[in-house]
Amino acid sequence: MKWQVKGKLGESGLFPGEKSSHVREYTRKYLEDCRVYHFHDTSASASFKQANELSASDYLYKDAKNLAPFLYRLRKDYPKTYQEIVSTIQTVTPFFHDFYLEPRGREGEEKILLKCLHREHDETFSANQLSDGTARFICLATLFLQPQELQPNTIVLDEPELGLHPAALDVLAEIIKSTAKENQVICSTQSVSFANLFAPEEFIVVDQEKGVSTFKRLDKSRLEHWLEDYGMGEIWKKNLIGGRPEW
Repeated sequence: MKWQVKGKLGESGLFPGEKSSHVREYTRKYLEDCRVYHFHDTSASASFKQANELSASDYLYKDAKNLAPFLYRLRKDYPKTYQEIVSTIQTVTPFFHDFYLEPRGREGEEKILLKCLHREHDETFSANQLSDGTARFICLATLFLQPQELQPNTIVLDEPELGLHPAALDVLAEIIKSTAKENQVICSTQSVSFANLFAPEEFIVVDQEKGVSTFKRLDKSRLEHWLEDYGMGEIWKKNLIGGRPEW
């Protein structure tokens, strides 16, 4: 059965207040439950490197702006989860010992700044001293390892592999797969190395045909011969599954 969703304007016609079909209502509700994350900005002016309101800890914001207050809440209310995040970061950042999270300011107006503790030194250091890849991995580890009841139903993330060490990619793939057992995770990637860490059934290949995006799930049985010698990223690079320019 085919359903007509397109409206008079826009791409899908899912406008607020529009008289909706059941498909439109379902689609709008699903999209409202998605949360899109983007951790590309790791510069000195990045929002998660600034002091933020301690009370901003209901959920992790899309740019991790409230990373420090959110971690502070996890340490207080979910100590087991907090320690799992710390341990995961330590696997790819050996010098990292723990976060230093101490609110400052008058009661009710406290702010908190993200600082860290070095494994071999007593002095704290600021998030500005972290490499871009380490800072981004901290955001990713917090996102995927947070308690399930705090996670959105669907996590959407654009190019999570950017700037990460190959060893960090392995860990990231594992925690994404673990999270995906309970919540839907949608990641877009253009990294051969990152794509190599996933199985065929975990891919949806997107191509544009006559100006329209098409989405295709892969059939593992048709790739068995190639999978004996190549990972999914390499198979994609060979243009065997689509998702590449038609040269």
